[in-house]
Amino acid sequence: MSLFKLDSKVKRLSGEIVIPGDKSISHRSVMFGAIAHGMTKVTNFLPGDDCLSTISCFRKLGVKIEEKDNEITIFGRGFDGLSEPTEVLDVGNSGTTIRLILGILAGRPFYTSLVGDQSIGRRPMTRVTEPLMRMGAQIDGRKNGGYTPLSIRGQSLTPLLYELPVASAQVKSALLLAGLQAEGESQIIEPATTRDHTERMILHFGGEINKSYRTITVKGGQKLEATNVHVPGDISSAAFFLVAGAIVPESNILLKNVGLNPTRTGIIEVMKAMGAELEISQSDNLAFEPFGDLRIKSSGLKGTIIEGDLIPKLIDEIPIIALLATQAFGKTIIKDAHELKVKETNRIDTVVQELTELGAKIEATEDGMVIYGPTPLTGGRVKSHGDHRIGMMLAIASLISSEEVFLENAEAISVSYPNFFTHLNSLKK
Repeated sequence: MSLFKLDSKVKRLSGEIVIPGDKSISHRSVMFGAIAHGMTKVTNFLPGDDCLSTISCFRKLGVKIEEKDNEITIFGRGFDGLSEPTEVLDVGNSGTTIRLILGILAGRPFYTSLVGDQSIGRRPMTRVTEPLMRMGAQIDGRKNGGYTPLSIRGQSLTPLLYELPVASAQVKSALLLAGLQAEGESQIIEPATTRDHTERMILHFGGEINKSYRTITVKGGQKLEATNVHVPGDISSAAFFLVAGAIVPESNILLKNVGLNPTRTGIIEVMKAMGAELEISQSDNLAFEPFGDLRIKSSGLKGTIIEGDLIPKLIDEIPIIALLATQAFGKTIIKDAHELKVKETNRIDTVVQELTELGAKIEATEDGMVIYGPTPLTGGRVKSHGDHRIGMMLAIASLISSEEVFLENAEAISVSYPNFFTHLNSLKK
């Protein structure tokens, strides 16, 4: 296992960064480009390991995709143009890839096998496979299709009326992609609003979709048409630098081209509630995804409670929010975050374990954690557990640690942010 020495006791952070493309939107741009008719160009695509796994899978399904730096061109074939793969589809570490692609494959009249890495093998798939089987898809795998490896033989799909048992954008998206192929109208009901990139993509590619409160309706048999996609910066990636700027003394950071989709801005709401000095300059644009610039300065922080409908808007940011809370005055409580247990790792346990190693006062609960602050962080040997967001959180923690920090498996960060350390080093003064 590799061991990476992180910088500690950084004096201040200053400068600007152009945030790399949003991972969720990059995944979907490939998928929708593939199932649309015609040539789709995607700019500011995120060439991280997860998104490259999505490209690899669709190439095996017969789709021509050209790559040049962070720009890709997809020669869409429509749903009917996808072909039976001669190889197993390997999704790597990407939960988004496997769950969403199952929704596409559910309506395709051929056989596909899917695998992923060790982490994917632990992540529950029943939440996707069960409703897809209810629509008519034939799916099998470990524990009756609950875990990878999975095999799927698509069928003619019947429409679905389905209330999601958990607030999951991945499950919702898989069912919407299947619904586009069903013989009729499908309705998906969310328990709480989740990121709506798939709904926006359907509209952007010329499709129809309706939402009334938390009920989303989509008709089958729609033909999507190619278009161009500009991917805004990933607010989940920006979150690490927002927190760094708030907790490292005398810092002033400008983050450019950050996606400001209102279903993803929970990190901004929390930081403002905690007293962070954060300015937002939203661009006037007609793009299908809003974006803008964020400026963060060193801030005095106070504890808060994070719960309920706010959780789906920041589920991926909770590890870095936990670090932020270690430097806030008072107690911060995070609850209703059961989904953290089924991410790349059990993020409740890994966050608590690794921040405790650095001297934080933090306790795990059944559905979240309690953090006490402000607490000075020391040093130590910590682990990413193969989870990119845990790795980046620990790299930011090292900036305020009084002693040296060594990180195991730092390469996991490349899943979503290949240039993370280059960008971080450019801010150190």
